[in-house]
Amino acid sequence: MKRLVISCIAGLLLMQTVNAYERMTLRSVTSGDFYAEQVSGVNPLKGSDQYVKMSADGKQIVQYSFKTGQQTAVLFDAGNTIGTKIARADGYIMSPDGRRMLIQTNTERIYRRSHRATYYIYTIQSKKLEPLSDNGPQQSPVWSDNGTLVAFVRDNNIFLVKLLYDNAESQVTKDGKMGEVINGIPDWVYEEEFSMNTAMAFNADGTMLCWIRFDESLVKTYSLQMFQGMSPAKSEYEYYPGAYSYKYPKAGQDNSRVSVWSYDIKAHRPQQLQVPVPDEGYIPRLKSTNDPEKMLVYTMNRHQDNLSIYTVNPRSTLAQLIIEEKVPRYVKEEVVTGTFLSGSHIFMPSDRSGYMGIYMYNMNGELQRKVEGDKFEITSVYGYDEATGDIYYQAAALNPHDRQVFVQHRNGKTDRLTDREGWNTALFSADYKYFINTWSDYNTPYLVSVLDNKGKQIATLVDNKELVAKIKKYGWREKEPFSFTTSEGVSLDGWMIKPADFSASKKYPVILYQYAGPGSQQVVNSWNAGSMGQGGAFDYYLAQQGFIVVCVDGRGTGGRGADFEKMTYQRLGELESKDQVETALWLGSQSYVDKDRIGIWGWSYGGFNTLMSMSEGRGVFKAGVAVAPPTNWKYYDTVYTERFMRTPKENPEGYAVNPIVRANQLHGSLLICHGMADDNVHPQNTFEYSEALVQADKDFKELLYTNRNHSIYGGNTRNHLLRQISRFFEQEL
Repeated sequence: MKRLVISCIAGLLLMQTVNAYERMTLRSVTSGDFYAEQVSGVNPLKGSDQYVKMSADGKQIVQYSFKTGQQTAVLFDAGNTIGTKIARADGYIMSPDGRRMLIQTNTERIYRRSHRATYYIYTIQSKKLEPLSDNGPQQSPVWSDNGTLVAFVRDNNIFLVKLLYDNAESQVTKDGKMGEVINGIPDWVYEEEFSMNTAMAFNADGTMLCWIRFDESLVKTYSLQMFQGMSPAKSEYEYYPGAYSYKYPKAGQDNSRVSVWSYDIKAHRPQQLQVPVPDEGYIPRLKSTNDPEKMLVYTMNRHQDNLSIYTVNPRSTLAQLIIEEKVPRYVKEEVVTGTFLSGSHIFMPSDRSGYMGIYMYNMNGELQRKVEGDKFEITSVYGYDEATGDIYYQAAALNPHDRQVFVQHRNGKTDRLTDREGWNTALFSADYKYFINTWSDYNTPYLVSVLDNKGKQIATLVDNKELVAKIKKYGWREKEPFSFTTSEGVSLDGWMIKPADFSASKKYPVILYQYAGPGSQQVVNSWNAGSMGQGGAFDYYLAQQGFIVVCVDGRGTGGRGADFEKMTYQRLGELESKDQVETALWLGSQSYVDKDRIGIWGWSYGGFNTLMSMSEGRGVFKAGVAVAPPTNWKYYDTVYTERFMRTPKENPEGYAVNPIVRANQLHGSLLICHGMADDNVHPQNTFEYSEALVQADKDFKELLYTNRNHSIYGGNTRNHLLRQISRFFEQEL
């Protein structure tokens, strides 16, 4: 009896503790109540220790000191301009000489990185604001280095504006045509998979304009059916649905044929540059150098295991190969996006050693220096100080889940500039004297500080104390990192969130969240860890409902070197799904887990791996949710898919590893969700998979979201989606 009384008292105290916490709602998650404040939109001002940032309301563009974080000047004020008047700005592009800026308004989003907008030329000293063009919206404007020329794209053609000639506008190309030829901006697959939003650049003295031309006439068209819908409503489809059609190259199919061109601005003469492009290959970058006679052009073969960098004379059209990167299996996208110029040097990230490092070349392609970790990844290059020879970078030096900021000096000595374990990023001033350090860990929202280039903290810009107090009121337990070894001898790392009233004597249902795509990481010691952002607020909502939420990065994910990351090559989904099944088996062996109530979910690649894991053959998952999943890689785009799989013709066995083929092995209750206007992972994936489930006589639930893209948001959509996911798991687990 005494033991029972003590037990009851303990139980009552625990209930009082739990009841003392405030209850989260899904609306609070989807409305952003748990967003952490950051310092974003910062643009270092060339040749100074200042930066420029737009105000949250878009009415001002303000200059600040890196050292103090204090405002030093107002560069643009929408309420104080001469000439044209606008209510607010959506964005801006500073001219290289710092005298003018392009003010972006009336923005219309196209795809992930592209948009049309109405731009204005703003002269900072005179406060004069005038239209860039009166002939319709513009795309991807670029400045010449001297700030006197602007090139932009309209209707797939390039136009040129000369500021010294009363903003005279002229047309550079005339062959642009929707669905056939694109000049100066990327096609869909280049924008998505090579992270491009422009494909043109002036040479150093502004006498030549160069661009990539995309001939997409042979690329097949995909059409998305559009309806009237709501939020926003499309009245043109009130009675009959319409279609949004665009060129989308699927695995093994025709890509755009690409070439590089230059335009002599004085002579008005276009000419094709003699850049050797591999058969069916890519041109993922075009950059200017500080030499007017040299442009940099990157090319890749279709297999993406060979990246070549050429210097090209825009006048003579002659090209010279200076750097060639060849690695086993594939060159990572980060090599393309992370290679940059600094003065007379080219910096290239590469995993040629087995781990990502930095390789510094001169403009003749001679390797002059390298920064390599001792079996750890260098994950970002922040810049190079020409005056001191210092290279600033980020690395996973402590472990694969941590990021620190380092500097390597000219003599090879390396210093760590950040002292907190967790996730550190840096944004350096243009003179490399200061940097903004954003730090967080699993359980701490962003702390934003200013440090000098020795690592000494000077000021705190953001501390997120209010958010820290808020999450305590809701009873967020700390994410607990853990590791285990699978039956195949693979060591895997993860984190878990337990309910606020967790008791080791109880058995809990578990929800596994994962993404699992090549090179990705979800198990990171960062406030970004968790599903749906906001420090994993949706995961904490699920924990509030009585679930343990777990995330494990399996084979193929990043941070652990090329061998671990690239072992999924040509067999996407096979090892990734095994590792999630092994995770469930390990969890089921824990005393506090109910092994018969384990679920799994994911979005995009995570949706694909949810389906693969539920049909792996070992029936460990009672329920799963797949959001916007690829279901057969032949339906996905050329660049991403072939990087990891080659073409269906070359690798039929690899493409046969997919959820559709495995449909008759599906085990557990399934909810599948897709946006009807998903231009990335087409609804075709879900339609074909659901048909396979029907023919395999498998029960499932399906949710389709009208006119919604891959992110499935707009109006009440995201709130509805997360409610369906949480209710499904509550009902099934």
